[in-house]
Amino acid sequence: MAENKQIAQAIIEAIGGEDNVESIAHCATRLRIMVHDKEKIDQSTVEDIDKVKGAFYNSGQYQIILGTGTVNKIYEQMTQLGITGKSKSEQKEDATEQGSLLQRMIRSFGDVFVPIIPALVATGLFMGLRGLLMQEEVLSWFGLTPNDISDHLLLFTEVLTDTAFIFLPALVAWSTFRVFGGSPTTGLILGLMLVSPALPNAWAVADGDVEPLYFLDFIPVIGYQGSVIPAFIAGLIGAKLEQRIRKLVPESLDLIITPFFTLLTMITLSLFLIGPVFHAVEDAILDLTLTILNLPFALSGLLLGFAHQIIVITGVHHVFNFLEIQLLERLGENPFNAIITCSIAAQGGAALAVGLKTQSKKLKALALPSSFSAFLGITEPAIFGVNLRFMKPFVMGLIGGATGGFFASLFGLKGTGMAITVLPGTLLYLNGQLFTYLLVNVISVVVAFILTWLFGYSDKVLDNK
Repeated sequence: MAENKQIAQAIIEAIGGEDNVESIAHCATRLRIMVHDKEKIDQSTVEDIDKVKGAFYNSGQYQIILGTGTVNKIYEQMTQLGITGKSKSEQKEDATEQGSLLQRMIRSFGDVFVPIIPALVATGLFMGLRGLLMQEEVLSWFGLTPNDISDHLLLFTEVLTDTAFIFLPALVAWSTFRVFGGSPTTGLILGLMLVSPALPNAWAVADGDVEPLYFLDFIPVIGYQGSVIPAFIAGLIGAKLEQRIRKLVPESLDLIITPFFTLLTMITLSLFLIGPVFHAVEDAILDLTLTILNLPFALSGLLLGFAHQIIVITGVHHVFNFLEIQLLERLGENPFNAIITCSIAAQGGAALAVGLKTQSKKLKALALPSSFSAFLGITEPAIFGVNLRFMKPFVMGLIGGATGGFFASLFGLKGTGMAITVLPGTLLYLNGQLFTYLLVNVISVVVAFILTWLFGYSDKVLDNK
């Protein structure tokens, strides 16, 4: 505890003192600090602080990589020292004018999906376990065959695997209202209206079993089970509309009038305008994604495996959450996961090579834990603390990711879920793909490790730092 307090104090001093700190927040691995004057930050001093795995300024925030678990403890110590904490969404509002329009849009999109991801991770694991338990070889261990599985048990597994996607618009609308300043409960109800059983089921309509309702004989009205963009747009507009109505309504009538007119207006717009238009946009984006993933000669794996970690550096990689959700919802599988897993594992392999090759105790103590963090699916410590710092290891990691991604695409790997990768990601490939999944990860790590060891790192670079 005392050590963490000293680290927190050292960080405050290195970023210009308490007076230069506007607010702090944190995510899974990073301490996110809003400062008044970024010129007062002593970058080299910050990087030399114990447990700091890297630091950089991006999108209006000074982000210090501390790693999972550690970041929570340092954050707690900083708040006890009198630094004001804020939620990530509040910091987002403070940094609204920072970064390009595209970065701000994707950052907001990411803020909406972060709270939803754990539910989707659990759903993916349920899918993987169901795939494992339904394999004939596994059932034979218990003297069973697929025909011996009761309909009631299958129904139970469907509850586990289908619920999150059936009610996905409700989750998205709830989170969007929360991010953009509306009432989350109102957003939840709006999202549930979009999947009301009174509407033709979207999946039944897609299969041709049910006809959509037509308003004015040309506007299709259906439910939006599994859709994301219509619920996101409805949530965004609905949150702003609710704020506007609340300003106009007397406080004594706010409880009655504001939710009434917000929901009435938004469900009308959602079913007759937002839904049909943005459902078509969603389909077009999915078609484009599938076109890229189906490029010949496994080019998609090669390109995405190389580019993914570059996109992570820009901070706009949260857009991939939407793509993975769409793949799972429409296809029931996720070919994107295996490819990006290779890019993540490769950065871990490059950091591992640096950690084993260097004679610097400090760098070794930084690189080896960072590589292990990457093998658990979190690359920020490896990228910002080691690989990008010396550049060549990062490039060798990109090559390793491209190589592994190529084979992942070539072998047709498809995960049952999303958001977990590398070692934890094995749980998404229990449906007969586990060996191949491990193989492509090993290829990524080995290629990145060997290239970094031979060409990507020498302790001579430390003399120039």
